[in-house]
Amino acid sequence: MNTSVIGYPRIGKDRELKFASEKFFEGQLSEQGLLDAAKAIRKEDLLAQKEAGITYISSNDFSFYDNVLDTACLFNIIPQRYKDLGLSELETYFALARGYQGNKGNVKALAMKKWFNTNYHYLVPEIDNDTVISLSGTKPVDEFTEAKELGVDTKVALIGPFTFLKLAKFTGSKKIADVSSVLTSEYIKLVSKLASAGAGLIEFDEPYLVRDLDAADIALFKDIYLQILENKNGTKILLQTYFGDIRDIYSEVIKLGFDLIGLDFIEGTKTADLIKTYGFPEDKILVAGLVNGKNIWRNDYKKTLSVLNETGIGNVVLGTSCSLLHVPYTLASETKLSADYKKHFAFAEEKLTELNEIASLAGSGYENSDVYKKNQALFEGRIDSVDKEVQDKVAAITDADYVRLPEFSEREKIQKEILSLPLFPTTTIGSFPQTQDVRKNRQEFKKGLKSKEDYIEFNKNKIAECIKLQEEIGLDVLVHGEFERNDMVEYFGEHLNGFIFTEKAWVQSYGTRNVKPPIVWGDVSRKEPITVFWSKFAKSCTDKPVKGMLTGPVTILNWSFPREDISIKESILQIALAIRDEVLDLEANGINIIQIDEAALREKLPLRKSDWYSEYLDFTIPAFRLVHSKVKPGTQIHTHMCYSEFTDIIPAIDAMDADVITFEASRSDLQILDSLKENNFKTEVGPGVYDIHSPRVPSVEEIVTALTRMRQKIEDSKLWVNPDCGLKTRGNEETKKSLINLVEAAKTIRG
Repeated sequence: MNTSVIGYPRIGKDRELKFASEKFFEGQLSEQGLLDAAKAIRKEDLLAQKEAGITYISSNDFSFYDNVLDTACLFNIIPQRYKDLGLSELETYFALARGYQGNKGNVKALAMKKWFNTNYHYLVPEIDNDTVISLSGTKPVDEFTEAKELGVDTKVALIGPFTFLKLAKFTGSKKIADVSSVLTSEYIKLVSKLASAGAGLIEFDEPYLVRDLDAADIALFKDIYLQILENKNGTKILLQTYFGDIRDIYSEVIKLGFDLIGLDFIEGTKTADLIKTYGFPEDKILVAGLVNGKNIWRNDYKKTLSVLNETGIGNVVLGTSCSLLHVPYTLASETKLSADYKKHFAFAEEKLTELNEIASLAGSGYENSDVYKKNQALFEGRIDSVDKEVQDKVAAITDADYVRLPEFSEREKIQKEILSLPLFPTTTIGSFPQTQDVRKNRQEFKKGLKSKEDYIEFNKNKIAECIKLQEEIGLDVLVHGEFERNDMVEYFGEHLNGFIFTEKAWVQSYGTRNVKPPIVWGDVSRKEPITVFWSKFAKSCTDKPVKGMLTGPVTILNWSFPREDISIKESILQIALAIRDEVLDLEANGINIIQIDEAALREKLPLRKSDWYSEYLDFTIPAFRLVHSKVKPGTQIHTHMCYSEFTDIIPAIDAMDADVITFEASRSDLQILDSLKENNFKTEVGPGVYDIHSPRVPSVEEIVTALTRMRQKIEDSKLWVNPDCGLKTRGNEETKKSLINLVEAAKTIRG
């Protein structure tokens, strides 16, 4: 049986791409130096897959920042404001991704959103009335040729035109129907160029097919691919889908002239049933996505082989369920993790082995294979993963535990009297810049090179400086800066039972931002107070209110690698009870503003609306209420959400029953405001007034303009003023300047 990998991690085993890119941004590495670093990473990744014996390896799955952005640049879909900067091609690319502020101009970055139901972010392409779509780039051809020169014959992976159009933002009067024909014709030109370069197989990634599709969507998809399939130029075409099943269009897809069709059997809950109901054409090859591209647990060969056999299809290629971009590189880098743990995991490199082992077992008689027996032994039980006390606590939760009293309107009056904040109160989302000395302090303490006393003293000095800075700037609600935290999820996982951690299991979140998700190994509980010490110290440094900063249970689970032996609901409830203990401890120690971040709440929302409540919101929203339902009326509960589309779940967010919610809104051009007004959003709200993922400093006028727009949709008494996310990744100077302008803008509006 042949094997296929949709895409491979691209940051480098030791995050070489991150460090090279950051040196380029800082002027310490030339453009050619960055290009050379990227080429070295691609070479290593291609050869690793070839040596592992993978049949269908992708080229063009590499990106400096994001593949959707790559596609926009490939077809000249670059707004004029970026072209007017007069930068090089690569510098323009990064201006689109990060924004630009310099002697050539000042522009914001493109909007950034979550890639379907993952923690990876894509840049939203903009198509306006002046956009001239034309094949102007050569990246897919160049990277195919580069692979060929290394002796690796690849399939060329492309973001498909249907998905691209559905994800794009149309800023003028043009709609999809006005540009689909010309974009399709430019894709056909690309197919021709790839065919001329010797490409025998082109993969069109169309993950948007797993969403709810209407008749117009289906007609658009068919129109695009009838044209492309008529102009294959001797190549074979693979339609690749992932993140779910294609129930709305499966019966149409199998009638079209695709040579291979890739379907997800992991998240595609209806995939097997669709094949049973409608069959699968004998003249096509099924690429069966049965090795999980999003989680790190070993594949259960018994289940996988059973699914393969049940399809009854002869022409099958075994594949990954999605790109391996979403898992770390290799377990070989984990030198400290016990073998008792590691044997249960498979990162990208190990998943290549899994593909080959399952492919070798396909057929009959595999039950007697040593490879099969060794695999099955992994599923007979895990050490130290069960805590009966935790399970009993979850079982004891009642409906009353999800309800906070009194109701919001009464709490709001009480809190305004207690806190006495001005109109349009100013605050930040939590973290302050994690400068080199902060990281060094943490690393030296972890390595045993610094005593606990010295580590604490350093952080206390940083907190005192941070509080003083915020007082000088004039912020109304202060934070302690989070200098003790490596990551908003990893930090909490380190202080909870049930989690285990890696050294180098980095995964790309966006651009140069890489995260190291914890692994939920067993039942979760709190070992001891986590944040109380730092919050109490910060409070002692000022007379102003200080927010306690926590990460919510849904985000902790969504940004970890979750268990597969119990339900997501049960895992979230376990974490919720642990975080509730922390909330009540903070309150008992005089912290009367507590922020419980749920940045990733929207992220795992099922891609089909029909599944939203039955499979997700019906337990995630109550889980958040479980965390804060026992606090006093005068304790103000905040939460924060970022980089997702929230407009369609505003009622559910309001039902979280927080007192204040801050949203990322600056990159999405404040589109959320209309939805807040339409839904009579009761919660106080702080839509982000500037983008912290860009190094540019917003002007006072820019923030005043944003606040003026907000006031048209949000009552003055409910509007907070804040950045759109934490300031961890920014530098000290730009942070200070930005916050000074933010406070000045709030004062201007008050006036």
